[in-house]
Amino acid sequence: MSAWSCDLETQRLEWTDGVFDIFGVPRDVHVERGDTVALYCEESRDTMERLRTQAIRDRSSFSMDAEIRQPGGELRWIRLTAATHVENGRAVLLYGMKQDITQERRQWQQLRRMAESDALTGLANRARFHAEFLDLPVGAEALARIGALAIFDLNNFKEINDRWGHAAGDACIARFGQRLASAFPQARLIARIGGDEFAMLLPETLPAFAAETALRRRMSTLIRSVDWHGASIPVGVSVGLAFIGGDGRRTPEETFAAADLALYAAKKSGSSILRVAA
Repeated sequence: MSAWSCDLETQRLEWTDGVFDIFGVPRDVHVERGDTVALYCEESRDTMERLRTQAIRDRSSFSMDAEIRQPGGELRWIRLTAATHVENGRAVLLYGMKQDITQERRQWQQLRRMAESDALTGLANRARFHAEFLDLPVGAEALARIGALAIFDLNNFKEINDRWGHAAGDACIARFGQRLASAFPQARLIARIGGDEFAMLLPETLPAFAAETALRRRMSTLIRSVDWHGASIPVGVSVGLAFIGGDGRRTPEETFAAADLALYAAKKSGSSILRVAA
């Protein structure tokens, strides 16, 4: 953790040695504020400038975590704290501390990935599906970027477990997840939401006709048999597809219910098939 200050009249920076190291700048270099600000990644830079302006205006303080890119290109995370020194009712100096939290951030991101990932397939899990779709309020910006929901359910999965064993069933689930991710790289999210059930969110930029066509064309890729210790295990899948768009946009819950109903109709047909919700 290292100290810094900025004279608000001249914008002159003062850094202790540790700040130079955090930013990857030689200690004998004179640093200009504009050059330093340019090292912040865009989102962090916008947030920092907004909080800085508010602190100067209100003669207050702030704290934030920011992502920076060192001159050599390495990305780092820092924790920035700032306070104002006030004279005659006017902020004249910003000062505070900067701490390199890159390792802490990486550990946090790894824990988050573990918490949001399905251990068997490596895809998102049900909790993340809820967070990124089902739990979104109507009107959410993230919801506006989703155009359709497809739900996949492997056919006769119990028979696979009964005949070849649960390890073979797990292999089929894992392989199907890999195929799904490979076949739809444009998907906003692919998640395993149940034992043999998957959900996929398609972007709003993909027209409805194109989304349905892509699913139908790639069904043959998804249902190829899985090799398991010399055995060829047949894999079938039923798919329910529901679109969010239209004048009466469905809520996430309504979209899920519509896709689930279409999935039920597909499964009743008894073969690998896609049904589209009305």
